Amino acid sequence: MRKLSESAAADAQQRLRRVEGRHNALVKKLRQAFSRAERTEDGDCAIEGMRIVEEATRSGLRFRAIFFRESAQDRAARLLPQIGAHVETLLLPDRLFDSAVPSDTPQGVAALVRLKEFSIDDLLERLHVGPIMVLAGLQDPGNLGTILRSAEAFGSAGVVTGEGTVSPFNSKVIRASAGSVFRLPLVVAKSAGGLEDVVVRLKASGLRLIATSSHKGTTLDQANLTGSLAIFVGNEGSGVPRDLVTKMDETVAIPHTPQVESLNAGVAGSIVLYEAARQRR
Repeated sequence: MRKLSESAAADAQQRLRRVEGRHNALVKKLRQAFSRAERTEDGDCAIEGMRIVEEATRSGLRFRAIFFRESAQDRAARLLPQIGAHVETLLLPDRLFDSAVPSDTPQGVAALVRLKEFSIDDLLERLHVGPIMVLAGLQDPGNLGTILRSAEAFGSAGVVTGEGTVSPFNSKVIRASAGSVFRLPLVVAKSAGGLEDVVVRLKASGLRLIATSSHKGTTLDQANLTGSLAIFVGNEGSGVPRDLVTKMDETVAIPHTPQVESLNAGVAGSIVLYEAARQRR
């Protein structure tokens, strides 16, 4: 066992290419992808942390490059056997690594990966799995990550992020999703003509459109969440935009005690997803 680990460490050392300049093309792409919280021009997404990188490998994502902090290079022996030999493998001085990643306490590994791309058609073909979740103006990364994780856990055809919603490629979203963002079909509405066009397309495909509300609407235990439907979750403060609410077939509300003004959007979305899964069973 010790010889095996020593062999893995030796192989990892041979693959590591030391880079010291902040103007290296891959380092620049990593830094820009993190700072913009968007995919690079090549379609790559920046991820960070041992657990998240391992989730990416388990999810079958294609790696463009993987970066190790010099003081954490021992992690290369654990990760590199899971990653193809064609992938660029860079070793960065601690200061350079820290300047490229957003975390205040870097775990010493980051990567550029290619997420699978999906269309509205792909989501419509998966309605047997569960409802489509449409997020309209959701701004907190933790809430989006929570809904992505719950959507995978309870069953969802996929998620659409509308204008004003935090980017699903934000590092905090990826971390909060615990890797679900790598596996769950995801469509950024902007790439599909915008949220208004998506709504028209969903209606034309025969889906019922359901808005969530903190106070008004059919109580969740009385709502019919079976069949082909899209569930809309809105902004943490103002909810689903009024112009969208007018296009909904129904609004549902989760009953709660009057002492609580409203539920966290991530919690509310998760409860509705669970109830839809319960009714499907």
